[in-house]
Amino acid sequence: MKKRNLERKEAIALNYDADIESAPRVVAKGKGKIAESILEKAIEHGVPIKEDPALTELLGELEINQTIPEELFQAVAEVFAFIYHADQEFNQNK
Repeated sequence: MKKRNLERKEAIALNYDADIESAPRVVAKGKGKIAESILEKAIEHGVPIKEDPALTELLGELEINQTIPEELFQAVAEVFAFIYHADQEFNQNK
């Protein structure tokens, strides 16, 4: 019998504009179908996706438009570093 993944997808979208914000903020979040929609939109727009269930769980406790609390800066900085490197690789392969 095939084992099904019963765990629901969860997605959190972050935005950061250093010129106007002091910290990244949550711009979208959701589970199930909403998470799938967030991921589809990210793929459509070429936004890199980083899977980190522990960080997703922590960020999922935040409200939309809430900035990331200082205690999560290090973890979120690692995600932004991943995105920066993915973007660099993408631009080199154009």
